[in-house]
This record gives sequence, structure tokens and C-alpha cells, in this order.
Amino acid sequence: MASIPKKVSERLAQGLKRFQPIIQAAKARDAGESDTVTIITDCLTELFGYDKYSEITSEHAIRGTYVDIAIKMDNKLLILIECKAIGLTLSDKHLKQAVDYAANKGVDWVVLTNGHIWRIYKVSFTKPINHELIAEFDFLTINPKKEEEIENLYVLCKEGWQKSAIQDLYGQSQMLSRYTIGAAILSEPILEAVRRELRKAFPDAGLVDIEVISNVLTEEVIRREVLEDESATSASKKFARGVAKNQKQKNEKQDKGNDSTPPAPSA
Repeated sequence: MASIPKKVSERLAQGLKRFQPIIQAAKARDAGESDTVTIITDCLTELFGYDKYSEITSEHAIRGTYVDIAIKMDNKLLILIECKAIGLTLSDKHLKQAVDYAANKGVDWVVLTNGHIWRIYKVSFTKPINHELIAEFDFLTINPKKEEEIENLYVLCKEGWQKSAIQDLYGQSQMLSRYTIGAAILSEPILEAVRRELRKAFPDAGLVDIEVISNVLTEEVIRREVLEDESATSASKKFARGVAKNQKQKNEKQDKGNDSTPPAPSA
């Protein structure tokens, strides 16, 4: 992720110090949804840096229903934010409503929050519509002195959007997901590497086929859900595409380098 500009980091730290007591007090008095939306809107302005009048829209209408808050820049919707009362536990039901809003409007990002807990989702316009949790943070436990914790806020702030910080976070979440790691472990180069290391440790054991190693991994080492979940199939395909694309670019670069090599001087 791109480094946080000092000015933004200072604003986020100051905003945390201001709003953490406010949200804690709202939680203590079990504030309703309307009051929670007001607090979140103030956070979006003072902490996250959006213009209250041109970039934050309340009760945004989508096909006859409404989402609590929408963030837009250059007249383009970026994020839909579904807000719930601060004392309410966030649930899949609340998420479905927010994702439906996003699907109807073609918005890639959804935030579900009660002010205390914030969840960021990436919406994929597949059939059926899919969503993926890429980040979750507890607003009340973020330490304003720790930059790694401030990063959770930076991905949602205006400057973070302008630097594509949320895309970087999404890329990292995909790369480090258990499904992607599972696909990587079962790829041929890794299986070959495992076989080499096993042969070093057991030189007298004879040659073992990589399919045998793969079977041990899939049946005895890797959790079944990492291999059989729907997300596993998607991650495996995405991993294979990424490897193929990288290899293609590598080959093209190599070919280009060969073409530019000057011919050897004639004798």
C-alpha cells in the first residue's frame, strides 16, 4: 500500500482522538440509527476528508429504495455505505441489502457499519452477484499512534481513493487468501520444489511422483474447505491466469530484448 501522506496521517490521528469518545458515548447510550448516521457523516467529513456538500449524499435513491450514505467524486458513485444503529450487531441480512443496492447502481464498493465496526466489501458483477469482505476494523480500538492501524482508515479516506489504496488492499487480500495460497501450494513448480526438498532429506527413499505429494497435501494437509469451497475454484482459476499472464509478459519482454540485440559483426 502507498505510504500515507503526513498531513493525512495527522488528520486521521486527530480525527480518531475526537470521534472515538463520541462513538463510545453513543454506544453507551445505545444511540438509534438516525444519530449513528449523523456521527458517521461527520466522520466522513472531518476524518476521511470528503466534502460534506458535494461528495456525501444521504438517503441516495436506488430503484425506489434508499441507501443511507453514498460517496461520489466527479459525479461518479464510489462507495455505498449502509449504516445501522450503533448497538445493532451487523448481519448478513444487512449486507445483502447493501450489495443489492450496489448491484443496481454498478458500484464496486460497499461499506457496512454501525459506527463501531466497519466492514469493507468488494462487489463482483458475476452471475450471481458476488461480494467479498476485504477489511474489517473496530473503530474504538484503533491506536492513532500506530501507522499500521491508521492504514485501515486510509483506504476509505478521500486521498486513499485518489491513490487507489483500496485496490491495493483488495489485491493483497486476494493474494493472501487461503484459497490462493492453497492453489499456489498445489501448483507444479511448488510441488517440484517440495519433491526436491524431500529428496534431500530422504536420499535413499527413491523418486516420488509429484501427484503422490499432491494427494498427500489435498487429503491430509490442506483443509478440505480450502480446496472444495466455491471460492477455491475461483481462486485456482485466477491464480492460473495470473501465472500465465506473467509468463506471457516475460516471454514478450525476452523476445523484444532478442530483437533489439545488434547482429554480430561480420568477419
